[in-house]
Formats: sequence, structure tokens, C-alpha cells
Amino acid sequence: MTTTDDTAGTPAAHPRFAEALRGLGLGELAGQARRFPEATRTAAEAAAAIGCELDQICKSLVFAADGVPVLVLMDGASRVDLERVREELGAQKVTRAKADVVRETTGYAIGGVPPFGHRSRTRVLADRSLLAHEVVWAAAGTPYAVFPMEPEELVATAGATLVDVRERPE
Repeated sequence: MTTTDDTAGTPAAHPRFAEALRGLGLGELAGQARRFPEATRTAAEAAAAIGCELDQICKSLVFAADGVPVLVLMDGASRVDLERVREELGAQKVTRAKADVVRETTGYAIGGVPPFGHRSRTRVLADRSLLAHEVVWAAAGTPYAVFPMEPEELVATAGATLVDVRERPE
């Protein structure tokens, strides 16, 4: 895999995320990150760029549970059920966090939030659907870069609790 975008010559992973990986003893993952000339901000964009299935994308979504940020890791083909998150956390109210809260909490902009290596420590929930694959792809700190990781290792590194919080099919 390429570690840089040949046209830009810049490292694929965001420098702060690459440093976080090194701090976790996972520096080799920064070298596996792929940068694309087109945005990989959404799960569909990322899957198209990588050439993988939509559910092989790991979305890192920040919500506010009674005003406290919580990160939810979800496969790219599914939607988060806020009621299930609320029940899991024992919260009164769960809403999607505003962009400024996402950046303040994680240090990254929406569309580039990695599953770990954030500015501040938050509670992390990971939907079990991520475990259906040998490898999943997650944002590497920018809306143009992703990295591959085994889902079990990703969940462990993120310090996530495995839960079932995706919307149920009707």
C-alpha cells in the first residue's frame, strides 16, 4: 500500500494521529495509511476510493449523552440508533455532537475523526457489526486518508465497549 499521495508527496495520516499511533506502539499503521486525492469524508466515499464494501468502513461518530461527548464506532453501511445508545449509556438524552464539540473533543474535523488518538479521553462504544470483517478501514485524521486494521485490535486500542447500537431493520 502507498503511504503518500504521489501527487502531493505528503504523509497520508494526519501528523497528530501518526504521533498517537507511535505512542501506542502502532507506528506501522501510519505507514499503511492511504491518502486519496478525492475526499473520503463519508463512508460511501471511502469505500469507493478503497474499493471495499461499505460495511468495511469504520465510522467514528461523536454524540452528546446528557451533554457529555461519547464516541460511537459503527460500520459504514449502518446507522446509529440513538435510543439504543441512550439505553446503553443510561442517559436521558443523546444527540449528534456539533462540529465544534467534535473538533474540541477529538482534535479532528468531522469526516476525518480516527477511532482513537484523540485530544481528550471519551467513552467509546463499538457496534458488534464491525467484527464481521477481517479488516476494516477508518479515518486517519483527515478527510482524505484512511488506514486498515483488524476490528478486534481497533476496538481494543480504542478502549471501546462492544455493544449493539445500530438501527434494527424494520
